[in-house]
Amino acid sequence: MDTSKKDNSGVLFRNDKKEAHNQPDYKGNITVAGVEYWLSAWIKDGKSGKFMGLAVNPKESQPPASNPRKATNITDDDLPF
Repeated sequence: MDTSKKDNSGVLFRNDKKEAHNQPDYKGNITVAGVEYWLSAWIKDGKSGKFMGLAVNPKESQPPASNPRKATNITDDDLPF
């Protein structure tokens, strides 16, 4: 069973291809309310010990918000033909 498809659950795997400090230590995915996201985790050191910092990004970018243009009045005098 693929737990990444079960709502409100996900998976993380060790990032064996990490080459830079800013790349996550773990990568995976999570589904929340039927929407799929990429999940990234970094192991960090804090005052109380080690912890994981997380980041979540949508798998599919949402369509850009429509930007309706203001209607302009064009007359026959404005047309070049």
